[in-house]
Amino acid sequence: MPYRNTDHRLDEIDRRILHALMDDARNTSASALAAEAGVSGATIRNRIHKLEDVGIIRGYTAQVDFELAGGKLANLYLCDVPLTERQALAHEARAIPGVINVRTLMTGRRNLHVLAVGDNTSDLRRVARQLTDIGIHVEDEDLLEEELFAPYSPFDPDDGEQAPEANDFISLTGNASVVEVTVQSGAAIANLALEDAAKQGILDEETLVIAIERGDLELTPHGDTVIQPDDIVTVLSRTGGDADALSAFREAEPESTTQSSTHD
Repeated sequence: MPYRNTDHRLDEIDRRILHALMDDARNTSASALAAEAGVSGATIRNRIHKLEDVGIIRGYTAQVDFELAGGKLANLYLCDVPLTERQALAHEARAIPGVINVRTLMTGRRNLHVLAVGDNTSDLRRVARQLTDIGIHVEDEDLLEEELFAPYSPFDPDDGEQAPEANDFISLTGNASVVEVTVQSGAAIANLALEDAAKQGILDEETLVIAIERGDLELTPHGDTVIQPDDIVTVLSRTGGDADALSAFREAEPESTTQSSTHD
């Protein structure tokens, strides 16, 4: 199915969701992801729905071992088609009985890959004939032995460097910046109205909350809006210092204490 173009930018929560679903969609629960990300289950479910709506998540498929499923044969056809006809021929190839996957490549020869499953070699020869009949030139083919899958490692929050505390960061002209951050339960601003946070000096005059995502809701902030733990807030910082803009929304780090000893 076609998907509309989108300017959706992935943040740390989106990447965490995508990595978990690519790793094991069947056994991934919103509650487990929420606990790992430090947000609510409603936030995770809302993010998954958004990723599906914009077409980043295109579906969930089972990985089948066709040899175990009745001794069936999986065959990969490496095909060459004119670039101007590639998309149309890809859709025609997908409609051939037995074809389970069609992959198009941007340039070069063998720019169309077709994967088909059959009970025997006669089924696979039939698929090859039908591909030829619709104008697809099969350059080579071979039985598929094994296919290995892995999630995209840059989406793994536990791989390599620790993810930044800000979900997203945009630098604007001048010194201004826009920061998206998840409110931690022990943050100074948690459970405070914005106007009270300003009066207490938790928010300075250079920091403005411009949007709030709470579960399935997108809120427009006002002075009497109470910031809650797990809220995903978008903050405009006129000073451009993201550390100061984030400090009100994250838990204060415990002060380290050093033990000194004196020698007689």
